[in-house]
Amino acid sequence: MKSMNKKLEAKLKTLPRSPGVYFHKDARGKIIYVGKAAILKNRVRQYFQKNRPHDIKTEALVAEIADTDWTTVETEIDALFLESEMIKRYKPRYNVLLCDDKSQLFVRINMQDVYPYVSFTRWPQDDSAEYYGPYYNGWAVKKALRYLRRAFPYSTHETMPKRVCLQYHLGLCPGVEEQKISSADYKVTLRKLIRYLKGERKALVRDIEQEMKTAAARKDYELAAKKRNQLRDLKELGRQVIFSDREFLDISKDEALVGLQQLLGLKKIPYRIEGYDISHMSGTNNVASMVVATNGLADKAQYRKFKMQLPGNNDFAHMHEVISRRFSGRHTSWPTPDLLLIDGGKGQLQAALKALEEKGVSIPAVGLAKRLEEIIVVKEPLTEASLSSRSPSTPPRQSLFPSATERTLVSGAGVLEWRRRGEQNKSRYSGEHRYPYYRK
Repeated sequence: MKSMNKKLEAKLKTLPRSPGVYFHKDARGKIIYVGKAAILKNRVRQYFQKNRPHDIKTEALVAEIADTDWTTVETEIDALFLESEMIKRYKPRYNVLLCDDKSQLFVRINMQDVYPYVSFTRWPQDDSAEYYGPYYNGWAVKKALRYLRRAFPYSTHETMPKRVCLQYHLGLCPGVEEQKISSADYKVTLRKLIRYLKGERKALVRDIEQEMKTAAARKDYELAAKKRNQLRDLKELGRQVIFSDREFLDISKDEALVGLQQLLGLKKIPYRIEGYDISHMSGTNNVASMVVATNGLADKAQYRKFKMQLPGNNDFAHMHEVISRRFSGRHTSWPTPDLLLIDGGKGQLQAALKALEEKGVSIPAVGLAKRLEEIIVVKEPLTEASLSSRSPSTPPRQSLFPSATERTLVSGAGVLEWRRRGEQNKSRYSGEHRYPYYRK
């Protein structure tokens, strides 16, 4: 990594400890990357830490940075929405290169509806709805909308229920089900929410303050109290943690994958990781789950299940079976993984390695044992390594793989579904469960 120029080095020392959006620029002054930060001083300086591992794309970005500017905001939510607006405005080259289309999220609102509802989508359609985004941290934007719902109650009902929902009684839905608010008044609330999404927070707060004063002047104290509560809820947003600079770094997924490569001594960065787990119900209805992490994120569209053909409760044999079927040559359309994650100890890992050898496939594999606190690495003999004793630079496993809870639920759902449907269902896919089953 090249050394910083003196101008940039001096500028970094003036970074504030507040939320904001930063703009990395090249030598020509062109914005090449836009990012958000809960604490600008911590986040921006991380790019230039010499002991911090970077992948090739991130190194290329840092090598081009000649200057950095930033703008501060009052809350993390403001930073989240302002980042999206700035990315749309400047279209920085590295935001395109470093972000995965599958991770982007849009907020959808169709103001043509009588009572519009708020929803999320990854793929905008050519319809009359308005789409706001993209946001590259879907988890954070959903959390932000939950907090904003306190100030601007909105409906999420695509199909209108006959009775008011629980959210109405919690003050989060305006009661559109029973038309407790007129369509015109409801759309006024939604337009304020949209203004917030567009980064117009300060102007919006001024307008609400003026509405409160006007209502009080004409002695409409009930309306004035509602406006006061809106302002209070908006002020409360500043105390909410929406994203963490350490947990949700814009490029931390690549850095974590580099750390995993170094930890396991892999020849290349594991951009696609497949994890395998065996579930059963008292030795019957055995199901193997395949979960996938792509570029460090759970890729649920790639999740698969295999109904085990071997009878009995034998995790070793079932692990051998699922790996054999995965690499039997029948699933050539599936991308080849860079790493296999086997849920289990040495026995399960040895069974998986044997299946790979029989199929003539050479893919690195590790085992997870003792509630994910130890990994089993391939050496002679197989060696255990404690995850809890890893160095601080080692990436947290939660950021790379679906959680143990999720994998357990996915597998358990498969067992219950197959038990309920029984052997009468001969179709290749389950019509009621989210992930497809494979019999091959």
